[in-house]
Amino acid sequence: MNSAIERVVIVGGGTAGWLAACLLASARRAVKLDVTLIEAPDIPTIGVGEGTWPTMRATLSAIGIAEAEFLSACDGSFKQGSRFDGWVTGAEGDRYLHPFTSPPAAPTAELLAAWRAGAPDLPFAAAMTAQAHVCASDLAPRQRAMPDYQGAANYAYHLDAGKFAALLAMHAVRRLGVRHISDHVVDVVRDDEGGIASVATRQNGDIAGDLFIDCSGHASLLIGEHLGVEWIDRGDVLFNDRALAAQVPVAPGSPIASQTVSTAHAAGWIWDIGLPGRRGIGCVYASRFMDDDTAEATLRAYIARALPDAPDVPARRLSFPTGHRARFWQGNCVAVGLSAGFIEPLEASAIVMIELSLKALIDNFPARRAAMPIHADRFNELFRYRWDRIVEFLKLHYALSRREEPYWLAQRDPAHMPPRLTEMLQLWRDQPPSAWDFPRVDEIFSAESHQYILYGMGYPVPADLPSGEKAAALLAENRQRARALAAALPANRDYLDALAPGAHSAAAR
Repeated sequence: MNSAIERVVIVGGGTAGWLAACLLASARRAVKLDVTLIEAPDIPTIGVGEGTWPTMRATLSAIGIAEAEFLSACDGSFKQGSRFDGWVTGAEGDRYLHPFTSPPAAPTAELLAAWRAGAPDLPFAAAMTAQAHVCASDLAPRQRAMPDYQGAANYAYHLDAGKFAALLAMHAVRRLGVRHISDHVVDVVRDDEGGIASVATRQNGDIAGDLFIDCSGHASLLIGEHLGVEWIDRGDVLFNDRALAAQVPVAPGSPIASQTVSTAHAAGWIWDIGLPGRRGIGCVYASRFMDDDTAEATLRAYIARALPDAPDVPARRLSFPTGHRARFWQGNCVAVGLSAGFIEPLEASAIVMIELSLKALIDNFPARRAAMPIHADRFNELFRYRWDRIVEFLKLHYALSRREEPYWLAQRDPAHMPPRLTEMLQLWRDQPPSAWDFPRVDEIFSAESHQYILYGMGYPVPADLPSGEKAAALLAENRQRARALAAALPANRDYLDALAPGAHSAAAR
């Protein structure tokens, strides 16, 4: 029990496994740490997690991948927020933005008063940040001369998930010294404390470790199948459990959107993610409200409207459980990624939960086995809190809708509302969301994020707000900054095309 933690074994590849390998190998080189990743050679990854959060910039910087290399290798593009079309009523022009840049540094009540008094017809996001104009114009958040991972506006990325995992794998093995074993895990050997002593592989025998990271996806080979940690279903709150995913080629030179576009339909929503070479378009839906054939027809109709000249492409059908484990750290095993849980991909919470899990593990890495129960209890409490906040934040998008289809009416049924969200909505009628409502370190969705959803969807602004000249001046500065950024920033297409191999020589000719 007093032995040092020196050997980490990761079971499973994909984004979760290879991010874990890279971050552990990068962060723990100062202390002797051997990192091994075991990946089944014939089990494909889900591969549709194409949206990230701004945290990804710090993650890539920490593991030592240059920004241009990442963008080129992953067919990447910039993401500056999420746009929601048709979520309120479904009428023409029903649209709002959740950008990544916060409102100005002033009391929220004063900002709301200044918005209501000075520009009530301007969408909330457009009043609060110049980034709304940058997104509307398909502009990049940075100029190429800027240092890596810095920009004029806060940003994340869209990416090809398969190419991202391949880049991480190459980086982990060739540059960071991670041991990669391509093999199947066929058994788990328990130790005297009820944890894991080793995993048995088909071709390479037993692989022993001190700490095991379960990145085996929905199979959850370690924490679920062998350690028996129960699954908590959250489908009573969030109904979606199916998706259809298509990759649609785009014409060279076509604009690349600066945000994920999420378009509501009768029983769910459609994602649309622009990359340099294609658009990832998928239909998320609830099987209890829409059958598979209707979902595919909904997806095809959207593609035909958005890209009328696009070729016919196949759509990959996915089913997913909605929920998470009761515990995420059991004994000497930590679940990261889909093995820990999965909620529909609205707001791109999947990859950021991987990042947050690994940050919490690395920042509080157990030096000895004896300390693991303390770390596990803290980790489990924190991530149960985070999953609850994700469920509530995603539910907020549905709870504020005024659409009348059976699916949307059921979403607003009080029986399917988290009790804390119901309380918060009552409170927010009198005061805007604040840090008092979300007081934890590294809150996954801040008070500002909740404000963008609430007031983007037309939630009533509290009455009798205090006005202030400073707030009005800050909103005026936003309008000036929007014009300045429009003149200074390149289009996404121009920025990303310049990264392509041969772009410089072609430009010279």
